[in-house]
Amino acid sequence: MNAYTEARERVAEHSILVRPERSTVSEFCTELTTLTPELVATGISFAEACALLRTEFHADSRPWASWGAYDRQQFERQCAATEVPYPFGSRHTNAKLAFSASRGTGHRFGMAGALKAAELPLEGTHHRGGDDAWNIAALIIDMMRRGDWPE
Repeated sequence: MNAYTEARERVAEHSILVRPERSTVSEFCTELTTLTPELVATGISFAEACALLRTEFHADSRPWASWGAYDRQQFERQCAATEVPYPFGSRHTNAKLAFSASRGTGHRFGMAGALKAAELPLEGTHHRGGDDAWNIAALIIDMMRRGDWPE
């Protein structure tokens, strides 16, 4: 455990906007995330984002979590396809599975449902990466406080 996890509080919000290189932002995606084609055009490349995760956030030497396995698998596939070094360390926790196990129901909660079950507010725009990460951090902290977060 380090100072951040001991304090059990979120300390800073940060988002990295990645510019699509092989696709465009659809109307559906804009409705879901509020991200427009014009906005994502101002982002950085996937390779730059991965480098930033390693250099500024030391993601390669820290444990990390995501809601489900999709984000981890997507990073693995994208890194392999583009020959970009994987930016994260090997210690990944599937927070969705951890939360569901902590509830003992066998039900797999979506992030918004988990926030509701934990009586926590959904902050920001659901399905927008930075906001989802902020909300997932709140769920992880809640699990840590209850002794339900896997060490």
